[in-house]
Amino acid sequence: MKITINLDICDAHGQCVMEAPDLFALDDDDEVVRLLDAEPGEEHRKVAERAVQSCPVQAIAIEG
Repeated sequence: MKITINLDICDAHGQCVMEAPDLFALDDDDEVVRLLDAEPGEEHRKVAERAVQSCPVQAIAIEG
C-alpha cells in the first residue's frame, strides 16, 4: 500500500491526523499535512482508509 497527499489541495484540516496519527502529522506551521509513513504495512490499512474518507478536500489517496 502506498499513500499520497496532494499538497496542492490539502488545507490542513487535520482530520487525517486525528484518524491516523501514526501515518499523518501537521507540519510545523500547520499549513499542510505531512506523511509520516508513505508505505505502511497492511496492519495500517483500515486507519489509512478512514483517514482518506475523513479528508474534506479528498487530498489523500491509497494505491495498492
